[in-house]
Amino acid sequence: MTGSGGYDRFGRGYGVTRRPDPRIAAQIDAALSGMRSVANVGAGTGSYEPITTRIAVDPSRVMTAQRAATAAPAVLGVAEALPIADAAVDAALAVLTIHHWPDLESGLAELRRIARRRVVIMTWDADVYETFWLVRDYVRAAARTDRGYAVPLDRITTALGGRVETVLIPHDCTDGFGAAYWRRPDAYLDPEVRAGMSMFARTDPGTTVEGLDRLRDDIDSGRWRRRYADLLDLDDYDAGYRLVVVDL
Repeated sequence: MTGSGGYDRFGRGYGVTRRPDPRIAAQIDAALSGMRSVANVGAGTGSYEPITTRIAVDPSRVMTAQRAATAAPAVLGVAEALPIADAAVDAALAVLTIHHWPDLESGLAELRRIARRRVVIMTWDADVYETFWLVRDYVRAAARTDRGYAVPLDRITTALGGRVETVLIPHDCTDGFGAAYWRRPDAYLDPEVRAGMSMFARTDPGTTVEGLDRLRDDIDSGRWRRRYADLLDLDDYDAGYRLVVVDL
């Protein structure tokens, strides 16, 4: 099965570092309110699947093998050719996955094809994300990697329409995606944590060593706390993550 986005190689620790955050889950659940059947596309280990999920689709055996025994049944497949009948579910869900799809427009058309009532997509706005202190001040190479994969929001809304919601990241977020540790900088020094973030997993480690060394020095010396003191009293943060909600 092709199109796994590299997760057969770097997705082995996702069940440990990428645990769904309940507050983000609540926002996704609210976007799916009233949907009695959901297909989760690019489902991976099953994060953020509502209990109404009927089927999950992912191209990576490594990722689907980490799904809980109680999760919805998963099949191997790619977004551009979903093994699901037309209008088979009330809603199609895609969480932090569309940037891995080789043919975005075909994948978006497939979401519309299988859903009767709604499409919900979680993604990020690269322009906002690049203002995040980690990528702006320490690991520009990883920022360039993310920029290369990022999907402009207007490509989604042009194809599907819909409204865009801001997804704020809690200061103690349990899901270890790129900006999850915006108030806990020490976490970015942990190789296991970085391995669960595609921006690091897809970037030559040699290009981020100098920046991570500077980050370690700044944490140890107290410079990080002084430089980003305005973040320390915030409960949540806008790092550019967005939810696109489309009523069909």
